[in-house]
Amino acid sequence: MEAETRTETIVVDNQPQKKSGVYQLYTNSWFQILLISFICFCCPGMYNALTGLGGSGQVNQTVAANATVALLAATAATALFVVGPIFNRVGPRVCLLLGGWAYPLYSGSLLCFNSTNNGAFVIASGAILGVGASFIWVAQGAIMTTYVPESQKGRAIAVFWVIFNLGGGVGSLASFGLNYNSTSGTVSDGTYIALLILMGIGWLLGVFICPPASVRVAQLQSTPPKQRTWKETLRLSVRTIMDWRVLCMLPLFFSANVFYSYQQNVVNGMTFDIRTRSLNGALYWIAQMFGGLVIGLILDLPGLSRPIRARVAWVFLFATGMAIWGGGYAFQKWSSARMAQGLKQDIDYTDSPTSIGPMFLYIFYGAYDAFWQSFCYWLVGARSNSPAVTAILVGAYKTFQSAGGAMAWRINALGKPAMTQFAMDWGMCMGSLVIAIPAVLAVTFTSDSDSDSVIAANDLISPSSDKPTAELKEY
Repeated sequence: MEAETRTETIVVDNQPQKKSGVYQLYTNSWFQILLISFICFCCPGMYNALTGLGGSGQVNQTVAANATVALLAATAATALFVVGPIFNRVGPRVCLLLGGWAYPLYSGSLLCFNSTNNGAFVIASGAILGVGASFIWVAQGAIMTTYVPESQKGRAIAVFWVIFNLGGGVGSLASFGLNYNSTSGTVSDGTYIALLILMGIGWLLGVFICPPASVRVAQLQSTPPKQRTWKETLRLSVRTIMDWRVLCMLPLFFSANVFYSYQQNVVNGMTFDIRTRSLNGALYWIAQMFGGLVIGLILDLPGLSRPIRARVAWVFLFATGMAIWGGGYAFQKWSSARMAQGLKQDIDYTDSPTSIGPMFLYIFYGAYDAFWQSFCYWLVGARSNSPAVTAILVGAYKTFQSAGGAMAWRINALGKPAMTQFAMDWGMCMGSLVIAIPAVLAVTFTSDSDSDSVIAANDLISPSSDKPTAELKEY
């Protein structure tokens, strides 16, 4: 018994000196980053491959749009005050297992729809997936922003974004191959079956995620299990969200997905034929991979302090946003004229030069999404090194991101003019960047030096507790 206790003490003190090389690899922060990245490659990455086809590969885009509204509404309702506190009680591994199964369920509902036209099942599966996605993304965000040292957070986000979006790229390329000769306007059953299997694999991989108490990162702040009460967690949630710097970031979070419905269902879904939509989906997610690398390098620029990097990244995001959305305005005027003539879903990638401009615009839209979301995650990671705090912040991010996305998808499902959707997306993105300026200017040299963040991270620890870290238990 004494030997077992001594071994446990070494593990939870993040000093597994007597453990095997395999265990040290398992508890290595970068191994865990790669693992959560591959899980997201299989689950939300394959989901992105579906949605990138426009209408999830269906001719009836309204059902897919309403399912997405249900998904985002469920995520918005659960990510912050439901999943965040649950994460602090059970840890990332359980959260991933609780949420991952909803992804293959959704792919299965689309497979069923191909044969039965059962739209209610698709929409219900979308709502269930919304709850499952909350568990996945809260766990992923906490791991990605706290499992590595502060100086490597930009790189961790970049690595995650590359692997995660490789899922969307590979899934879309597979769909492109499976539907190369299709004339039906909807993807084949084999597409949904292949994606379902990959999603199931990703779900099962969640069992290998390591709890924060065992990760060997000096700055990682862990919370004693006996102090993770619902009351203390709720108090921490309110205090974290009501910080003025976080409030300035909320519009940035809200705008993080508002452009998906327009880009996927209008720019891609209504402009190109099915095989070109599949190809565009692959190019969109591949562009996100490169976009993640670019913004990750900017956020970890050597020789610059963290406050300066935050400002450089903001300027980069604003400048590229104005350029890309400006090109989008020219496209939308052209597209509206074509739609008035009854031309839709007719452009093939071989129809150059007609296809070149719209395809490259869609590629740049994908890169900008990576810029935007990586910057949001980096700001979250800059607030704290505590998984408890970052889980709340990521929950807020997913809540407001999903609320904005649900609004945009509902507007799309109602058939609002494409130019109206475009103007809303451009205006909200640039406006929210301006509102976020105070939060960007308030980024500190280190999260540990931010007294408010440190206090919030320690809110779950009783002031009278004088037990050493070595006595903490794992999730």
